[in-house]
Amino acid sequence: MEDAQDRSSESAVQDKPDSTIGTVSVPPDSSVDAPAPRLNHTRTGIRPKGPVDQETDLSDPSLYFNRELSHLQFNVRVLEQALDEAHPLLNRLMFLLIFSSNMDEFFEIRVAGLKSQIAMGDDTTGADGRRPQSVLEEVSRVAHEQVERQYHILNDTLIPAMEAQGIRFRRRGHWTKEQRSWVHDYFVREIVPVVSPIGLDPSHPFPRLVNKSLNFIVALEGKDAFGREGGLAILPAPRSLPRLIALPQELCEEGFVEYVFLSSMIHAHADEVFPGMKVKGCYQFRVTRNADMTVDPEEVSDLASALRGELLARRYGSGVRLEVADNCPEELSDFLIKQFQLVPSDLYRVQGPVNLTRMLSMLGDLDRPDLMYRSFTPGLPKTAKKSDSLLQAMQEGDILLHHPFQAFSPVEELLREAARDPDVLAIKQTLYRTGADSPIVNALVEAASNGKEVTVVIELRARFDEADNLALASRLQEAGAIVIYGVMAYKTHAKMMHIVRREKGQLRHYAHLGTGNYHSKTAKLYTDYSLLTANPKLCSDVHKVFQQLSGMGRAREIELLLHAPFTLHDRMVAMIDREADLARKGKRAHIIIKCNSLTEPKLIRALYRASQAGVECDLIIRGMCCLRPGLPDISENIRVRSIVGRFLEHTRVFHFHNDGDLETWCSSADFMARNMFHRVETCFPLLDKKLAARVRKDLETYLVDNCQAWLLQSDGSYTKQEPGDSDPISAQETMLYAYAARA
Repeated sequence: MEDAQDRSSESAVQDKPDSTIGTVSVPPDSSVDAPAPRLNHTRTGIRPKGPVDQETDLSDPSLYFNRELSHLQFNVRVLEQALDEAHPLLNRLMFLLIFSSNMDEFFEIRVAGLKSQIAMGDDTTGADGRRPQSVLEEVSRVAHEQVERQYHILNDTLIPAMEAQGIRFRRRGHWTKEQRSWVHDYFVREIVPVVSPIGLDPSHPFPRLVNKSLNFIVALEGKDAFGREGGLAILPAPRSLPRLIALPQELCEEGFVEYVFLSSMIHAHADEVFPGMKVKGCYQFRVTRNADMTVDPEEVSDLASALRGELLARRYGSGVRLEVADNCPEELSDFLIKQFQLVPSDLYRVQGPVNLTRMLSMLGDLDRPDLMYRSFTPGLPKTAKKSDSLLQAMQEGDILLHHPFQAFSPVEELLREAARDPDVLAIKQTLYRTGADSPIVNALVEAASNGKEVTVVIELRARFDEADNLALASRLQEAGAIVIYGVMAYKTHAKMMHIVRREKGQLRHYAHLGTGNYHSKTAKLYTDYSLLTANPKLCSDVHKVFQQLSGMGRAREIELLLHAPFTLHDRMVAMIDREADLARKGKRAHIIIKCNSLTEPKLIRALYRASQAGVECDLIIRGMCCLRPGLPDISENIRVRSIVGRFLEHTRVFHFHNDGDLETWCSSADFMARNMFHRVETCFPLLDKKLAARVRKDLETYLVDNCQAWLLQSDGSYTKQEPGDSDPISAQETMLYAYAARA
């Protein structure tokens, strides 16, 4: 997977006290009624330069942005979507809630990491040279500012807009007599039997509360049944209870769907949980804990067992953030800060529910297609349409899918076909984020049941999906598949499938390589490429990577694939340097990089060198970017844009002009140190010239997007690109019309 009052007041959020979060500016409505044209306006060539100052220190910290602040900046761009009226209303609410989810993970992992580093006295800096304490202070300032904006957007913009569309959130003070009676009955019937209030006294110390759980601190007066004086109590809200409850239609105003927050119900009837006591105050709060999981490879003999233990520990890690209702008295918030061993800067006072992410469930319940993006049917390439057998279609040539504009179903159908084909002997598959009951896993189970040799490399350590991965590992093992957990010190992040089939007395190989996960749900939300190929050399390389993962021995000689942690980083640097060498010789050179994050210093320095040589570098970086574009004599030929829209941009594509001998690669890896040096990744060339040209045209469409593109400035700010007098072009909408069967 979040406060300006309305679009006319957005100038109030453009002036930031520090450029690390930067300018945010939202254009007027840029929606389009007709498909935008497919364009090819990318400049290809060099910008001639004089002699480059060889004394420039490309390791100078001033040439790099801080990773954590850049990460936070991306979350702010997501929040800005909630103000963009080009999105349908409920999608704007979804963006605001996704901001909450993103911020939860940011605190659980990134802020927790900074705090741990400071606590251990580790003053190590990144390429930007900023000390952890300095970064933490800036993160706190920006996060407080943006969370406050989030609740203003919710309360002053989205909730009124939703009410105007017949969707209302009923506050306690506005319940009708009939609604109040229904809420009371619901409270007695559904809530009271499952809540467990905890009075605080010497025999009942402050309880351990689960990470991100909704809780209430209650101030009491009077004596209880045992004669104990009133004081404080904690009332945890069970996770089994919905956070937003729809009122019966007969109790709603005509033409409205109405909801009540669980927190409102508990506030209204807290006295019934403490009979005979006077409730002086009841205030919601939520603590966010360190959720990072560390497994020492030297001390673990069974990774699955170790992770099961870590999953339990994650729920009770050290506190990193405390959210409380804005009306909570200072003495109570100070008490909570002390209990969680936090400091005042870790406190966030919010004007609404402390757990906004749980509102996402409402979007699935509302039947208001008029307030959501129109549905569409993903398209299929002609080669996949005209053949009843994908294996046969792959024999005729490579097939490239661009999700979600094109369906993910051919990948699932390929595996199902292989599972049922009596001539298929073996299937190998990597799984990173895939549900235990997904079509992919079902097909693997069927294949194993049909007596095929099924080997699955499951990366258990896919953050926040560890429990699901443990479950699917158990299911596959029970079906008879061989399950491998990869290499202990390296996450297996590569997306590969390998099929071996006997044809006319010989073995033939088929493969799938992708930039995303084998997950049918995210394939509808994330943009990714899938390559289905029977190319003997590519398939042989995939086979070798699987052998390396399952067995032992030295690195295999791989012909076409680039393979992290062995060859990918060095080859990327070499290809960037090759463009620089061509530019210095006056030959044509151009680089287009599209990935999720760009943080690895050596790759950044290579791009700086290319820019200094005159190479035009167009970077499409969705999230973190530590490179500073537009610096005279260093990065003036580098442009960085982030596309944030309906779909999560997830493709990794690397294009090099190479003096006309074009090379286009797709990869599972980002330009980050962890992907290059600490993960098993693959990067595959698009050998079919038509498919490569198609991907380049996609890249060029992103480069002319003037509706959903945010341009990174040399001072670290991002500005929203606007159409101005030009025709509005949304890359995602353009590709939706180009590829989807019905938009």
